[in-house]
Amino acid sequence: MDYFLELFLGGLTRGSIYALIALGYTMVYGIIELINFAHGEIYMIGAFTALIVASVLSMLGFNHLTVLILASVLAVVYSCAYGFTVEKIAYKPLRHAPRLSALISAIGMSLFLQNYVLLAQTSDFLPFPSLIPDFDFWEPYAHIISSPELVILGTTFCVMIFLTILIKFTRIGKAMRATSQDKIMSALVGIDVNKIISITFIVGSGTAAIGGVLIASHVGQINFYVGFIAGIKAFVAAVLGGIGSIPGAVLGSLVLGWTESFFTGYISSDYEDVFAFLFLVFILIFRPSGILGRKETKKV
Repeated sequence: MDYFLELFLGGLTRGSIYALIALGYTMVYGIIELINFAHGEIYMIGAFTALIVASVLSMLGFNHLTVLILASVLAVVYSCAYGFTVEKIAYKPLRHAPRLSALISAIGMSLFLQNYVLLAQTSDFLPFPSLIPDFDFWEPYAHIISSPELVILGTTFCVMIFLTILIKFTRIGKAMRATSQDKIMSALVGIDVNKIISITFIVGSGTAAIGGVLIASHVGQINFYVGFIAGIKAFVAAVLGGIGSIPGAVLGSLVLGWTESFFTGYISSDYEDVFAFLFLVFILIFRPSGILGRKETKKV
């Protein structure tokens, strides 16, 4: 039973990280129906930014909590700037082009950012400091779930609540929903469609950066390629839950995290990725729109 609980909580933590990245995928797709394949690299850039900031602040003698807050904030700001720039350079000029053109542009931007960080940093794994402290009040329960894992779960929950409130109860959220339904009519009633799309990229990049900081701090290392692997897994999670649905992205991420955790724990860790994608194929056969996705009806 203890081993089962360990795998369950491990999958919950892993799924929470996937969720922070998958939320960006699903938001962008919900607005412009485009898979932003450079999103995983935004996650990676956020982690590298936090590493650089944390290293500088630690040398200057700042305390642990200050380093965590400033590194996270600057990582989010820097990643949001990258997300905004990527949208303007790689996607906006192709807004009315065939879908294949935008897809190729997204893959090209992903490869560009990977190689940019590779040249700017190194191809080796770099040690990442543990920014999340161990809480004294949580020490009696640390054998069940550690403080960093608790912070990851809490952060994912807060981000999901924030995005839900943003989309359902704010003017920007209403504009996002209108833009996702009909861009032409949204523009006719005074909504700045380009601005809404940019805001969506910015918000999605911010959530990915938070995930990058948390997982790098938890794992303890980072390299230029981690964004690609995490991005693909988060994309699978978004499709599992129903691409375009925020609750679906979170649910799909948790399901994927538990699937990987239990399969690797009870069968073999050598086929971790195989289990994840086989589960995706299984879901898509019986539920093509995803767990919480809605079937689209085409108007004739």
